[in-house]
Amino acid sequence: MPKAKSKAQQQAAGAALAAKRGESSKSDLQGASIDMYESMTEDELEEMASTAREDLPETAEDG
Repeated sequence: MPKAKSKAQQQAAGAALAAKRGESSKSDLQGASIDMYESMTEDELEEMASTAREDLPETAEDG
C-alpha cells in the first residue's frame, strides 16, 4: 500500500478519500487529488491519508 511522501500528498489523499466516500463533492477537488480520486482505490487512499505526519516534509522533493 502507498504511503504519503509529504504533508501535501497526505492532504490531497484525504481530500480524494472524502470525495470517494461521498463526504465532499468531486467538483471540490483540485490538482493531485483529482488524479488520486480517479486512479486509486478507497483502501489505497485511506492508507496514504493515514500516514503519520510528524516526519513528513511539507512537499516531496523531485528525484
